[in-house]
Amino acid sequence: MSQHQTSSSTLSASNPTDARIAALRAEMAARGVDACLVPSADPHLSEYLPGRWQARQWLSGFTGSVGTLVVTADFAGVWVDSRYWVQAETQLAGTCVGLMKIAAVGIPGHIDWLAANMPKGARVAVDGQVLSLGAFNALASALKPRGVTLDIGQDVLDAVWPGRPGLPEAKIYEHQAPYACVTRAEKLRVVRQALHGRQASAHLISTLDDIAWLFNLRGADVDYNPVFVAHALVREADATLFVAPGKVDAALQAVLQADGVTLRPYTELAAALAALGEDAAVLVDPARVTVGVLAALPATARRIEAINPSTLAKSRKTDDELAHVRAAMEQDGAALCEFFAWFEAALARGETVTELTVDEVLSAARARKPGFVSLSFGTIAGFNANGAMPHYRATEQSHATIAGDGLLLIDSGAQYVGGTTDITRVVAVGNPNAEQKRDYTLVLKGMIALSRARFPRGVLSPMLDAIARAPLWAGGAEYGHGTGHGVGYFMNVHEGPQVISHRAPAGPHTAMEPGMITSNEPGLYRPGRWGVRIENLVCNRPWQTTELGEFLAFETLTLCPIDTRCIDRSLLSTDEAAWLDAYHAEVRERLLPHVDGAAKAWLVLATEPRTLAA
Repeated sequence: MSQHQTSSSTLSASNPTDARIAALRAEMAARGVDACLVPSADPHLSEYLPGRWQARQWLSGFTGSVGTLVVTADFAGVWVDSRYWVQAETQLAGTCVGLMKIAAVGIPGHIDWLAANMPKGARVAVDGQVLSLGAFNALASALKPRGVTLDIGQDVLDAVWPGRPGLPEAKIYEHQAPYACVTRAEKLRVVRQALHGRQASAHLISTLDDIAWLFNLRGADVDYNPVFVAHALVREADATLFVAPGKVDAALQAVLQADGVTLRPYTELAAALAALGEDAAVLVDPARVTVGVLAALPATARRIEAINPSTLAKSRKTDDELAHVRAAMEQDGAALCEFFAWFEAALARGETVTELTVDEVLSAARARKPGFVSLSFGTIAGFNANGAMPHYRATEQSHATIAGDGLLLIDSGAQYVGGTTDITRVVAVGNPNAEQKRDYTLVLKGMIALSRARFPRGVLSPMLDAIARAPLWAGGAEYGHGTGHGVGYFMNVHEGPQVISHRAPAGPHTAMEPGMITSNEPGLYRPGRWGVRIENLVCNRPWQTTELGEFLAFETLTLCPIDTRCIDRSLLSTDEAAWLDAYHAEVRERLLPHVDGAAKAWLVLATEPRTLAA
C-alpha cells in the first residue's frame, strides 16, 4: 500500500486530509502533545524522500518538495516559500490545513509561530530522527525561554498512518570500472586520513550521496538519485554499512568484505553508536546529521563537528570522471536534438502537444541512449505563465497545451552511468514579442557572463553570483533563486559544498576548487505571463598561474543549441555573440556524430552562426 492509500474506514473519500489531521489530533491528545511538527525530511536529510518519510505530504496533501507542517488542537498550517505558493494554495483548498507564506527560501517561519502561539508549559513533538541538528538548535533556543518543551523522542505518525511504507527494498549494486574511476579502498584511505588529522576515532555518515560515493555503490531507493538508504560508520581498522537485510547479495558482500567493509541491519546503528565507548571521538557533519541519530552516542563521547571529508572529495571530479561526463553530455545533447526536431515538426503539422507530451517524448529520447539509468529530477515543462513558476510541474489535472505565441521553458536532466545532466532551454513558440525577447536576452547575457568568468582558485562560490546577475540588474531585473548548485557524478543532481548564490553563507567550505561541476542558470520570471531560465553545467578548470596566484576558468559541459530566435540582437554585444557562435560551433562538432536524419538537420540549422545578423 502506497503512502497515498489507507485501509482505515475513518478516512473520508472526499477529503482524506481532514480525517488524517483529526486522527493525528486524537493521538496527540492521548500523548499529551500540544503541537506536532512535521518537516520535509528523513533520517538522511535527503532532498527526495522515500515513501516512509513523506509524512508531511501524506497528512496535508501538499506534494511540493519543501514545506513544514504544524498541527495543534485548533490549527494546521504548511509553511512554504514563494516557489510553492500557487501549488500549495490549490492543493490545500477545501481542507483544514492553511497556507502559511514565508518570504524567502530558508526562513523558518514555523519556529516564530510556535514561539508566539504555544503557551507556557506546552509540549511540541517532532521526530528527532528527521530533525537536523541545526533545526533542533533553532527550535530549542526559541521555545525554551518561553517554557515550552521540545519532545524529539517519538514519532507520532506511526500510530495514525495505516499501511505506512517500510524501508525501501531496491537492491544495491556496484558502480564499477571504468566509470568508477577511484577505488573504494582509496576513497576510504582518504577519509581515514582526514579522521587522523581531526584526531577522531570514528566517523558517522548519514547522507546517502556521501555513502554511495565512498563505497562505490548505487541504488534506487530515492526518486531520481541513484542512492540507497543506509548509515555508515568508518573507523581506522573497519567500516560498517547499516542497510536493510536482503539489499546486498552474497557476491557483492564478498567484494565489500575484501575491502574491510561489513554489513549490519539498518536498525542496529543506535546500538553500534552506543558501543563506541565513553572515550570515543566521533567526526560528524552538523549540517548532514539529525539530532535523533546523534542521540545514541555516549554522553561523554567527544563530538568533532566538521564537514564530511567525502563531501569535499566527491565534489572534485577527477580527469577520468570528467571524460565520462563529457561523453554523457554528448549522449544527452543528442537526445535533446531528437526531441527538438520532433517538437518543431509536430507543431508544424498541427499536432496537439502539451506540457505532458514534452516530458513523455523527451524522457523517451533519453531512455534510448547508452548508459541511461533514470531522469535526474522531474522534468519541468512550462509554457508561458507556467514557465514563470520555477518549480512548476505539469500534471494530468493541470497542464497547458502548447499553441499560439510565446515561450516554452524546459528544465530536465538524466542519470547516466558516466555522469549526471541538468539543462534548461527556453524555445520560441510562434512569434515571441519584443518584451519576451528582451527578458530572454538579459538572461542569456547573465549566463554568458558567468560562463566567461575567470577567478582565483579558492574564491568562495557565492561571490560569483553577482557576475551572472549584473546584466539583469542593469536591465532592472532580478530572480529569487540561486544561480548555481553543485552536481554529482552519477549522483545527486544537487550536491555541495559549492553554491553560487549571494543568499548562501560564504563559508570556507564553499571555496571553488578544480574539478567541481556547477550549474549556471540565471532566470527572469513575470508572474502570470512567462519565465526564462537558461542553464548549462560548467566545470572548474585550471586557467593560468601568475605571480599573483592560481586562477580557474569554467569549461562548459552541456551541449545543446540555445534558441537564437528569442534573442534581441540589439542587446547582445559583439563579444557575447562571438561566445555564442563559438559555443554553437562546439555543440555542432561534438553532437553531429551522434545524430542523423531530422535530428541532424535540426542541429545544423540551430547552430548556424547567425547571432550577429540584423
